[in-house]
Amino acid sequence: MNSINVADDVEYEILPILRVYKDGRVERLVGTEVIPPSFDPQTNVTSKDVVITPETGVSARLYLPKITDSSRKLPLLIYYHGGRFCVYSPFHPAYHNYLNTLVSKANVVAISIDYRRAPEHRLPTAYNDSWAALQWVGSHCRDGGGPEAWLNDHVNFERVFLGGDSAGGNIVHNLAIKVGRDELHGLNPYGIALVHAYLWGLTPIGSEAVDPVKKANVDYVWPFLCPSSPSNDDPRVNPFAVEAPRLEHLKCKRVLVCVAEKDVLKDRGWLYYETLKKSDWEGVVEIVEAEGEDHVFHLYNQTTEKAHDFMNTFAHFLKN
Repeated sequence: MNSINVADDVEYEILPILRVYKDGRVERLVGTEVIPPSFDPQTNVTSKDVVITPETGVSARLYLPKITDSSRKLPLLIYYHGGRFCVYSPFHPAYHNYLNTLVSKANVVAISIDYRRAPEHRLPTAYNDSWAALQWVGSHCRDGGGPEAWLNDHVNFERVFLGGDSAGGNIVHNLAIKVGRDELHGLNPYGIALVHAYLWGLTPIGSEAVDPVKKANVDYVWPFLCPSSPSNDDPRVNPFAVEAPRLEHLKCKRVLVCVAEKDVLKDRGWLYYETLKKSDWEGVVEIVEAEGEDHVFHLYNQTTEKAHDFMNTFAHFLKN
């Protein structure tokens, strides 16, 4: 992310992803492509879109693998996309293709959540939308009484996973903490996956200060997203802040933390893993690091050997 540049008709811009004009217009420079739901013949995965909250427009894309035994219930992955809370959606080709492959490899049902984005909807809107989506999924836990047949008919609600990359990984952490405090129709996540999660803080750790430009760019993100609480030590972005809930309160049994060697967020992922492993949390946490790779590399080019390795790691986590 580059610094703000103010032109005559531009209020601010965050290059190379976003430009906001003085008249309120928002121009997204990446992540605007969309692809419709479909049957994918390469993976035998079928997808469709559903509206979760008509009042706000929160929706999702559902994925169903090839069903060979209709009596067998499958794990469910609830996925939250990345994009700095500003860009991309579940309907972008990269996410659509990625979920098709993951659903096929892991043999799971998946639902990819379309939360509202900044700057039109500053935080905590994305958290509220994501929680509403989780409540909607939870409404299917009780005797198959939810509104979506795919969830009623095919999901084992004892094996629900939350997963997300970048901003989505941040959402997953916060949801897993919140589930431990609030009633959710009996829905208790079995596991969570934080993929290159956007976690930060005021005081640099590890290698974060090595590249001042990268650090400055990340320093700006949270104040832009959440002007009502602009500190990078807000507990929602810094799980290690003094006022943050302790990680042992995570409501799940398994955690997968994924980091990339060249990602400026890498050391926060390692700290998350090490802190959780040393805590009183009663679960299993594992971490994988992609050598020589940068932030969400697996989405930008899904055909590389390391992208395949990561896909297999994620699929294995969902199977076990």
